[in-house]
Amino acid sequence: MPQRKNTFSSWSSWSSRSSFWSRRIAQRAVHAGWAWVQRTGSVTAEHPGRLRFGAMGTGTRLAFPLGTVFGEPWIHLGAHCIVGEQVTLTAGLMPDLDLGPEPILRIGDGVVLGRGSHVIADTTVTIGSDCYVGPYVYVTSTNHSYDDPHQPIGRQWPRMEPVEIGPGCWIGTGAVVLPGARIGRNVVVAAGAVVRGEVPDHAVVAGAPARVVRRWTPAEGWQPPLRTPAPVPIPDGVTPEQLLALASLAEDGAAGPLAGLDAES
Repeated sequence: MPQRKNTFSSWSSWSSRSSFWSRRIAQRAVHAGWAWVQRTGSVTAEHPGRLRFGAMGTGTRLAFPLGTVFGEPWIHLGAHCIVGEQVTLTAGLMPDLDLGPEPILRIGDGVVLGRGSHVIADTTVTIGSDCYVGPYVYVTSTNHSYDDPHQPIGRQWPRMEPVEIGPGCWIGTGAVVLPGARIGRNVVVAAGAVVRGEVPDHAVVAGAPARVVRRWTPAEGWQPPLRTPAPVPIPDGVTPEQLLALASLAEDGAAGPLAGLDAES
């Protein structure tokens, strides 16, 4: 005797498959649309949109969506910088102020500012070339004062001191750089550190307030000594194609770092 076909089950199965493919197509459309918005909304020297920076070098890009940006005539951005999404860049206490003839915020060449970071320059802030700033870092030249115990702190006139971050630094996630900080060359600031005052060249600082935990000098090298081996440099003459091939081999467990490159290069 032939079995009776379950019309409801067939309809349910077809509806489920249809819903799956509809959602998948819609998802791809949304992702493609958002990628287009990000590309179109990003800011470069060739396509600055409404922003008119005092200077903006070639190859520099501010990712979309932007954070708060004002006082841009007094903001100078170097070449080949990457400014992540939702990064705040401000010069002056508020928009539409005349801050004089000189730039207030100077960012050197090759600087990377991670997503959600803030650089607040109410007086001079300088970030040297080739600095890498992690996400959600806060750099400010202004701090609240609390001299008068009878007035709300937010109503008291703030204190301002210039900030300088030397070239080649790495500022870890969530670090805070306070007014008056002067960070030397090639300094590592640990994640979550709170930096104020002078930091010497080639140092590692950590903590709140940040303190020097390791330093390099020509006479003694790193003190305390580094506990990890130095990274293996890429041999001269290695092509991008070789690096891609090596990466695929390493993922399969067939090669260690840089295995076989010396023989090819």
